[in-house]
Amino acid sequence: MNLQQPNGNDATRSANRSRNVVPSSGLCSRCIDGCKGNCEVFKATFRGRELIYPGPFGDVTAGGDKDYPVDYSHLNIHGYALGAKGLPAGVEANPDTARFPNVSTECEYGWDKKVKMTVPIFTGALGSTEIARKNWEHFAVGAAISGVTIVCGENVCGIDPKLVLDKNNKVVEAPDMDRRIAAYKKYYRGYGEILIQMNVEDTRLGVAEYIINKHGIETIELKWGQGAKCIGGEIKVASLERALELQKRGYIVTPDPSDPVNQKAFKDGAIKEFERHSRLGFIDEESFYAEVERLRKLGFKRITLKTGAYGLRELAMALKWSSNAKIDLLTIDGASGGTGMSPWRMMEEWGMPSIYLHSAAYEFAEILNAKGARVPDLAFAGGFSSEDGVFKALALGAPYVKAVCMGRALMIPGMVGKNIEQWMKDGDLPKTVSEFGTTKEEIFVCYEKVKDIVGADEIDKIPLGAIGIYSYSDKIKVGLQQLMAGARCFNTSVLSRKDLMSLTEECAKVTKIPYLMDSYREEALQVLNG
Repeated sequence: MNLQQPNGNDATRSANRSRNVVPSSGLCSRCIDGCKGNCEVFKATFRGRELIYPGPFGDVTAGGDKDYPVDYSHLNIHGYALGAKGLPAGVEANPDTARFPNVSTECEYGWDKKVKMTVPIFTGALGSTEIARKNWEHFAVGAAISGVTIVCGENVCGIDPKLVLDKNNKVVEAPDMDRRIAAYKKYYRGYGEILIQMNVEDTRLGVAEYIINKHGIETIELKWGQGAKCIGGEIKVASLERALELQKRGYIVTPDPSDPVNQKAFKDGAIKEFERHSRLGFIDEESFYAEVERLRKLGFKRITLKTGAYGLRELAMALKWSSNAKIDLLTIDGASGGTGMSPWRMMEEWGMPSIYLHSAAYEFAEILNAKGARVPDLAFAGGFSSEDGVFKALALGAPYVKAVCMGRALMIPGMVGKNIEQWMKDGDLPKTVSEFGTTKEEIFVCYEKVKDIVGADEIDKIPLGAIGIYSYSDKIKVGLQQLMAGARCFNTSVLSRKDLMSLTEECAKVTKIPYLMDSYREEALQVLNG
């Protein structure tokens, strides 16, 4: 097993000089006096805390690359030579009806008031990081035309330079939040939704009241954490004035911008950026129920919860409390996460890895179900990027898991499409793109489909990153249709744990999915002995 080593990684723009590295420390086996770098210890010698974070900030999404003992690749998908489940009522299964394009990838979530999506995927929380802000139109429009949900993450109002607060420090105007909501709603076509996430700072600022009173947002998400980190959200700011402004709004800003020593270091050019941090949240059962009830009284139709890669105790709390509170969707995010900015070593070394956490979530859901409790709809998150991962997550958590939350995987197509748009303007298309053409009509395989969706009058207003997200979602859809057809499942609701097998005995122990030499063995023996 090759676990990730500290002290040198592309995320922190550092590397070891030696080919021989001590596994436990990540240090070169020979550290030479006079070495010119560039390992993390070398760089931290003069840049200190900057080495905690991946960079460059605002231009990168980073994902932990630790190789865990068991992950989703240790599961394989069953295929069958007979039968078909999930065809429309009255349709007889035969080679003419059980064709893979007939597979329905639609899904829905919600306690009473359901939200339908065309594909069982939705975005991770795209909040106050710079990479989310500057690419938002690509992400939002792409999600809207793809018919999937987009999550607007925490702190969007709190960091808005044009934010207006009243005398009670509550939001009066939040132009960036307005922009984000409008971008999604403009091309919304009846599938998915935009939901807004809320943390400690958002609650104090009255974000919930603002978004429902001004925009009529139907769903709000409470946040306990994420798979990337076990502290609050953070961003970097490059000006002293901005750092002081955010500190005045109540955020934790480090190094302290009000300290004259730090102000002098900033003017000297040593301190180049300040970090803005959110506070840690604290949960207890009665306060959780009270907050859910408060939000319902404000008028929200759906309340969801996002929790991170905490241990089994917090997982049990999330499941049971969500059941009691009739939460519409519980998203369970495992390690290692991906983010626009999280402490790198935290991303690598904290929390329960996805498949372990998700296996426990299924086990706990079964316990609640056996007690007669209704399990809320679940979504799994934590490192998914392809249709096979979506299939495995839905099957592993069936029948409770309705969708997969994707972080970086749904952001990348937006950024690629945006860059293609700029490269075309600059006449500088890379060969990797120009081999398919030089116009957007030639390059984007789904261009005409998007044009059909939005209309000829609107297509030129659609950012190319949005078409990129649509193309990526279409790839997930078609790939999922093929895998599901091979498993003879023609609707996402009929996927089950029996459609998976474990490739190792350790995976079988963790997931309780049978080892491949045991899977369907009884049925095989019945055939032989029948």
